[in-house]
Amino acid sequence: MTDNEKLAELLFPNITKTPEDYEKIYPERGLSEGARVSRFAPSPTGFLHLGGLFAAMISKLTTRATDDGVFFLRIEDTDKKREIEDGVSAIIKGLADFGVTPDEGVMGFEEESGKYGPYQQSKRKDVYQSIAKSLVAQGMAYPCFCSEEELNEIRAEQEKAGTDIQGYFGEWARCRNLTFEQQKEKIELGCPYTLRLRSPGQADHRIKFDDMIKGKIEMPENIQDVVLLKTDGIPTYHFAHAVDDHFMRTTHVVRGDEWISSVPLHIQLFKACGFKVPKYAHISPIMKEDNGGKRKLSKRKDPEASVSFYSESGYPKESVIEYLLTIANSNFEDWRKANKTAPQSAFPFNLKKMSASGALFDLNKLNDVSKNVISLMSADEVYDKASAWAKDNDPELYTLLGGNAEFAKGIFSIDRGTAKPRKDIAKWEEVKGYVSYFYDELYTPDYTLPENISKEDAAAILEKYIDIFDASDDKDTWFAKIKDLCEPLGYTPNVKEYKKNPDSFKGHVGDVSTVIRIAITSRRNTPDLHSIIALLGGEKVKSRLEDAIKNYK
Repeated sequence: MTDNEKLAELLFPNITKTPEDYEKIYPERGLSEGARVSRFAPSPTGFLHLGGLFAAMISKLTTRATDDGVFFLRIEDTDKKREIEDGVSAIIKGLADFGVTPDEGVMGFEEESGKYGPYQQSKRKDVYQSIAKSLVAQGMAYPCFCSEEELNEIRAEQEKAGTDIQGYFGEWARCRNLTFEQQKEKIELGCPYTLRLRSPGQADHRIKFDDMIKGKIEMPENIQDVVLLKTDGIPTYHFAHAVDDHFMRTTHVVRGDEWISSVPLHIQLFKACGFKVPKYAHISPIMKEDNGGKRKLSKRKDPEASVSFYSESGYPKESVIEYLLTIANSNFEDWRKANKTAPQSAFPFNLKKMSASGALFDLNKLNDVSKNVISLMSADEVYDKASAWAKDNDPELYTLLGGNAEFAKGIFSIDRGTAKPRKDIAKWEEVKGYVSYFYDELYTPDYTLPENISKEDAAAILEKYIDIFDASDDKDTWFAKIKDLCEPLGYTPNVKEYKKNPDSFKGHVGDVSTVIRIAITSRRNTPDLHSIIALLGGEKVKSRLEDAIKNYK
């Protein structure tokens, strides 16, 4: 037995499984050629960030190139000090709220699905230690007994010497060349230690890799003897991700581009462990305009950075994903114009078409996208989704909508399902304002008129209109009656005629309709007024007309 093998046994006496054993426990997945396996691997240290949802969506889309691709959720919970209560549940709920559900992995509290688990790093300690033991036995890892004070001394010495590179490497790695006897003595004395990689890298060497988003990248080779296992035996992110991605058979790693600088180390770790290196795709952060410049969307500064912002505001999950697709692939909007009702899953997403620089977050654009998404929903869908949101966020609206479901669905059906549906609602919190004039509990009259119409003229129009009003009129008859009102009151029933001779009339039929619309709804712009009248009923419409006349006189 070599000294390295003796050291491995001394460090890991209770680790009996070998890397070969884990190769059998976690075999190749046996998927079709070209099938992709990717993951979302967050830490439960805070709320789910919009950037996290974006990365998860991209990871899932990446696996949809074939029918048997796999997207899984892994929880990287090795940093127990920073972990927050219910952090895992918040991640799972955040993904589920927007339909980015994993095929396998962590599915709920103490609930997993899949053959490659556990999918929480805190439960995989033996796997990491098995690989670590193998690295020690091969002389590729060693225990480091340096205290924090000693590490600070090394940094101070490097600063004094003016070294180009700082860290724990080469001649600065004090524990790198300890003899087995020295190591054994310290271990038996109970000296705390970390386990470090014995990096084979050289300062004058460079590595090249092909990022699936950013293209070909060349960087200096890693020379640092990084920590693999902390003093408590828990792995660092760098080591754990390499081991997990190998044994979970990840083919594509999609993550934020803050990890690009770590790629040389990660490639080195994969190779040191004898693992196949996955393909990498590094996503640029979502940006925000700020004081004429751009900055990363911030968890601390921006409420819209949290996915809960969208759920609480009532953005449909389809809208948020639709918007994220527009910033993921520049050709999505053209595809959507050509495929207005196609499901999002039909879009041929392509990693290579992602922007290498950060996409700019635009809340107005999200609102436009969401209005379009909601405009294509059926009245039943709008009712169900708005009610579900209101149940948790607006009890008054929930009660009103549920009091007469058919009436509420009638509201949402106006101008819906047409060639050019209206786009009034961007999020469910806007529904109360949208339906307010249909409910006495919400209705607040506002008789403000356009500048070109006087109160006297408005009163005259409404007095004539109330005399001829019949709630049973069909739309053509109803509008014909409005046209008949025009000329005796000084308005033309023909808009084109008014444009030709504006000085000859007070206005046109559109102005007359606006007065009636304001009297009934307190709005200048609404969906089809005849449909509104039919839904409100003759009695309520007459009452509102009478109230408006009183106000204008």
